[in-house]
Amino acid sequence: MQKVILTLVLTLTSFFLSYAQETATYSITVNISGMKSDEGSVLVALYNSEKNFLKNSFKGSIGEITDKKASVVFKNIKKGAYALSVFHDENNNKKMDTRVFGIPKERYGSSNGARGFMGPPKFKDAEFMLDKDLVTSIIVE
Repeated sequence: MQKVILTLVLTLTSFFLSYAQETATYSITVNISGMKSDEGSVLVALYNSEKNFLKNSFKGSIGEITDKKASVVFKNIKKGAYALSVFHDENNNKKMDTRVFGIPKERYGSSNGARGFMGPPKFKDAEFMLDKDLVTSIIVE
């Protein structure tokens, strides 16, 4: 009988531990620098899939600029692969303004400093694994 109870306790303990790990959430603090002015705001997008990268964000936030720097925090994010993109929306129109051929007029950046060659950065270059609280910095250029 003691073996049965011990087995039951160990099984339930391992179940609850694995459930707690699966439901654990983390925060991502993004510190942004490189703005030319305090005008406008910084739009930050968090992506959780390559398919949606730079199209449909998983979560988004707007950072207020002070002394040419901004910071945003994403809370309650589950463990997984993510990527970030940011841009300095100088005119507060909530979209990245572009020149001819889609070349950005406003400063932008991505996690891991990812930059595209003759186009936007790739998800795999901006991707990071989230398995603990993270503080990261992105410089817009």
